[in-house]
Amino acid sequence: MTPGNNGASTPEDDDPFGYLYADGQANGAQPPSGGYGYPNSVNRVRAVGTRSYGQQSQNAQVPQQQGGYGRPNAHYAAPETLPGGGGATTAPQHQVPGGGGRGGRGPNTKGLLIGAIAVVAAVVIGIGVAMMGGDKDDKKSEDQAGSGQSQSQSAEPTPSASKSAAGQVELPKADAKTLRLSPGMSTASEFKGAKADGGVYVTGFNQVGAKVTWTVDGIEKAGTYTLFLNYGVPGTDADATLVVNGKADSRPMNMKNFGNTPKGDWEQGWKNTYATVNLNKGTNTIELACNEGNKCDAVLDQMYLKKGARTS
Repeated sequence: MTPGNNGASTPEDDDPFGYLYADGQANGAQPPSGGYGYPNSVNRVRAVGTRSYGQQSQNAQVPQQQGGYGRPNAHYAAPETLPGGGGATTAPQHQVPGGGGRGGRGPNTKGLLIGAIAVVAAVVIGIGVAMMGGDKDDKKSEDQAGSGQSQSQSAEPTPSASKSAAGQVELPKADAKTLRLSPGMSTASEFKGAKADGGVYVTGFNQVGAKVTWTVDGIEKAGTYTLFLNYGVPGTDADATLVVNGKADSRPMNMKNFGNTPKGDWEQGWKNTYATVNLNKGTNTIELACNEGNKCDAVLDQMYLKKGARTS
């Protein structure tokens, strides 16, 4: 069956809506005379607002109202009365405020997008501020810890420690040039390695009666001290008599060839030895003499003191 009137056929084969299709119209299909294509229907088309009710005139004008969202326009007409409609059903058009006369206003997606971006930006800024605050707090804590450590490291020592350190540093020291020499002795700098100023040392000590004297000033407290002696030997052992404030020590000052350096090599023969002495407050006299029985083949470099007795 094709749309439209195809000639003799059974009633059910006749398509009453064939006029709506292009091929039906080509076959001569016509809309029914009744309203909306139904038998005995009435098609009375009139503009909205022209029907009279009671004493109102048929031509009464209805005030034009602007249709709201989803409401039909006041000048709506039946579909079949529209130009070129041929009775075809045409969807009514509605005017929506701000919608350009067609369709409706959709959701404000632009506003929602802007709002979402603002929320995300606020969260990011908050996180950044929190992190910056944490870094500042951490840095402040580190600065405080560092400051405390610096104060601890740079804190002034206690008075007793200062006095002890000062006592060790400020105790007298004598170089070869400051020692008083007996006749026949002198200073020299031929052998390299002496610690005294200019590498100067005392020579001529290898003879009985030779003596060097050190007058020690500035001893603040009487007590026990350790006397240190830098000396040099030519690969052989030596010793001398130690006299403190006119009293000779029963034990000689030991000047052995510690390390067994080669015999005759003065430059490798520089050694250090020590002895315990008791000093008075103020000025003291320390002598180192070559007496009978001593082996005095040595040169003398420096003499210095430290507080207390050395035990090892």
